Amino acid sequence: MKKMTCKQLGGACDMEFKADTFEKIAELSKRHAMDMFEKGDKPHIKSMAEMTKNMKSATDMQAWVDGKKREFYSLPEIK
Repeated sequence: MKKMTCKQLGGACDMEFKADTFEKIAELSKRHAMDMFEKGDKPHIKSMAEMTKNMKSATDMQAWVDGKKREFYSLPEIK
């Protein structure tokens, strides 16, 4: 099991997500982002807008995902 924060995943807060795979971490982060968006959380909405601006193509998005995946798998295991 590993953990990453919302900020590590491009978000706006220090909420921690814990999972065994990057795909599960990404799913937890996405749910959190959608919840914050629905609540109108301005810092998260700003982070989402910045990410969208920086990911102008599928190639950009895949490069970002690949980098975050490498970061996830390089993290130490937690107990």
